[in-house]
Amino acid sequence: MDPVCPLDYRYGREGVKEIFGEKRRLQFLLDVEAALARAHAKIGNIPQDAADEISRKASVDYVNVDRVKEIESETKHDIMAVTRALSEVCSGDAGKYIHLGATSYDIVDTANALQFDDATDYIKKGLKELRKTLVDLAKKHKNTVMLGRTHGQHTIPITFGLKMAGYAMEIDRHLERMFECKNRLLVGKLSGAVGTGAALGEHALKLQEIMLQDLKLGVEDVSTQIVARDRYNELIFVLCNIATSLEKFGTEIRNLQRDEIGEVAEAFEAKKQIGSSTMPHKRNPITSEQISGLARVVRGFMTPAFENSIQWHERDLCNSASERFILPHSLILTDWIVYQTNIVFKNLKVFPDRMLKNMEISKGLPMAESLMTTLIGKGMGRGDAHELMRKTALRAVEENKTLKEVFLEENEKLKLLTSKEVDDALNPNNYLGASGKIVERVVKKLER
Repeated sequence: MDPVCPLDYRYGREGVKEIFGEKRRLQFLLDVEAALARAHAKIGNIPQDAADEISRKASVDYVNVDRVKEIESETKHDIMAVTRALSEVCSGDAGKYIHLGATSYDIVDTANALQFDDATDYIKKGLKELRKTLVDLAKKHKNTVMLGRTHGQHTIPITFGLKMAGYAMEIDRHLERMFECKNRLLVGKLSGAVGTGAALGEHALKLQEIMLQDLKLGVEDVSTQIVARDRYNELIFVLCNIATSLEKFGTEIRNLQRDEIGEVAEAFEAKKQIGSSTMPHKRNPITSEQISGLARVVRGFMTPAFENSIQWHERDLCNSASERFILPHSLILTDWIVYQTNIVFKNLKVFPDRMLKNMEISKGLPMAESLMTTLIGKGMGRGDAHELMRKTALRAVEENKTLKEVFLEENEKLKLLTSKEVDDALNPNNYLGASGKIVERVVKKLER
């Protein structure tokens, strides 16, 4: 059958997709079964040679995905299919000790934690690479002046470096969140059908400790039949938060690439890349648009993930089917859009001349605050200075004049500022505040 899911043929990095593929998933389940057998042997519940044989054979080199599927088609139970397939390849009587005292979700949720560990490592690495790219842009464009915009309107000047420094710090916070989340996320369980460990005997807690130490995972403090889903919710929330930041960054690139703004642009392979099937001139910000679209898919998983936390008593099965979509898709897609965002910013075209040209469009109006501040510095009251510049700005718009032209007419009457003071106040480079120091502070912090 041809692939249906776009993850199979369009989106996602192979390394991350492989973590959630059938073969690797089976290996994670087998790793848990092997660790369980070794824990039983250490306690003295099963012979050591049986645990050794189970550990040797708990590999996809011996346990075939197709055989597991064949058994599951008969049993209608995925974990029993795994345990039976493993038992078939074990020599002697080792097979009878497989899955001893465990319930299916002891294996499933513990295997999930192993997958989370590997997949989030990819995302963390991608975030670090993106953070470095943004820091490099912040350094390079520390003094690249551009218009600030609020409500889609021109405001006072900022620098492109300041914008990038803000993005870099946002990514840095996501790395902190990911680290903190993993401390609570990477736990497994071995506590049976309702969390009591009754089928595991008198050494139930020790068995759980040994098994999870073997797998380098933490222990769920109090489980039901499953690991508490507030842990999974936190992961999904962090992924959604990351995806939202990346969509925000992508949206800014899309806006700044508009023809009427034209201050930055995604790289475009002029020799081969096609922007439109009908309009030959188009150079579309397609990667930023893809980032925005996929980020919305990631956020869409938040609702079913949170709904899965609401279980009937110690467990129902409502989470099982949806988590087969939610967990791999959210992790694969988040990693992908982190990777794609890094490509966008690493190859970003920045046009400082266009940024300066756009400042001329408003005919000096963005510098009204600067003139007001200068007037206050010369002794004018803040309210009077604001009212004067408000009227000056309105008149400049009504008469289609520059702010300087109209202000000079007022200044000639009121004798407020010298020509040099007016020119200095209207120079965007003189009204950047502490932006340079802010960028330097961010660079110092993130390059430490």
